[in-house]
Amino acid sequence: MPQRAAGSTGRQVAIVVALAVVVAGFLAVAAERHGFFDLKVYYGAMHHWLRDGGELYDHMKPFSQYGFTYPPFAAFLMSPMAFLPWHLAIVVSVTLTVVTSALVLWWLVDPIARREGWTRWFAFAVAACLVAAYEPMRETVNFGQVNMLLLFLVAVDLLWLVAAGSPVPRRWRRFAGVGVGLATAIKLTPGIFIVYLLVTRRWRAAITASGTAAVATLVAAAIAPDAAREYWTQALWNTDRVGALDFVSNQSLRGIVARIDPLHPSTVAWLALVLVTLLWWAWRCRTAVAAGDEVTGFALTGVVGCLVSPVTWVHHLVWLIPALILLVDNALAAPARSRRRRALLGFAVVGYLVLVSRLVWIWRNQDAANLAGFVGSNAYVWVSIGLLLFLPVRRAAADRTWPPAARSSAGQGENPVADDAGQVTHLTEGDRGLSR
Repeated sequence: MPQRAAGSTGRQVAIVVALAVVVAGFLAVAAERHGFFDLKVYYGAMHHWLRDGGELYDHMKPFSQYGFTYPPFAAFLMSPMAFLPWHLAIVVSVTLTVVTSALVLWWLVDPIARREGWTRWFAFAVAACLVAAYEPMRETVNFGQVNMLLLFLVAVDLLWLVAAGSPVPRRWRRFAGVGVGLATAIKLTPGIFIVYLLVTRRWRAAITASGTAAVATLVAAAIAPDAAREYWTQALWNTDRVGALDFVSNQSLRGIVARIDPLHPSTVAWLALVLVTLLWWAWRCRTAVAAGDEVTGFALTGVVGCLVSPVTWVHHLVWLIPALILLVDNALAAPARSRRRRALLGFAVVGYLVLVSRLVWIWRNQDAANLAGFVGSNAYVWVSIGLLLFLPVRRAAADRTWPPAARSSAGQGENPVADDAGQVTHLTEGDRGLSR
């Protein structure tokens, strides 16, 4: 047995090393080099504001139209950059992204590995390699973006503090909502998770999140009243600061509408699409939470945030990572060789490959109004819509609503799965037919 275990470990190490080499080669060839463009915007704005005595939102990165676009509270958190050497700022940015990404990935993958009897470090290492190749993740790193920090703050709240059955002590769960509130104060788009808490009737967490966002915003306004006044009255409403809505990197419903008619994009059509999307999302989230499937509600909200935001650059699509992992999770929970398993795995593989491929960039300088352009330039949006429509909701056993990503079936003998009509399918260990 020890020899077999050693042999198995050796093979797993070899697989991880080989996969890491392949991913590194892929990144060397395919990854776009952005030179930490967004981090330079933050860095320059902090220097202009705190070292040179200028106004925060007046600063523009040289030879560009881009300036600081986040609320003053984000500037308050980023203010140490004004006193850091540039290369140290890069190290801090990359380190925060790697650490927060690793934690979120572990929380989502480890329960699946334990349920399936996989070696836990091996499952995590394979997932980490795949995530490293994922275009929104590599864009987040190369731009020096804050996406994974925001995803981490929200995940702490929804997977650990809000989720029923969480092992977190009750005294800490009183702070449920603080992470969502802080993320919203840093960047407004995570505010969709406050709406999620309201839709699913977690009133206390919603109030805590709203209060945290409000307090953080007011503290920042008290510290920097001029910056706060300029942001809320001018900078927030100046869409030229973030770029053109029809730019192919804008993979949101607004981006689709803008690319159909770049000169006169229909606001009415966009709002109608947003309304239908939000209604479907609200129904699915309530179904998920009623079924005890907290992580699916979290994942669906990340997806809908990308769809309804006026601007969703490719790097923002890191919010799809939980949904893609849950596709694999649900596929593995289905009977071996079943149509359900093939469909879910197929969707997960195709969705992942599309989001690795840089496909939309083919239409960066081409007409996207024809049929091929309409389909191809919005490819990432189609993946998001598919996830919102078809990501399964599973019904947890009454006494097993946690861990969040995959309820362990050890000692229970079955894994209940609920479809969107509320019907429950009980999958026994034998039905899975999975290799241990």
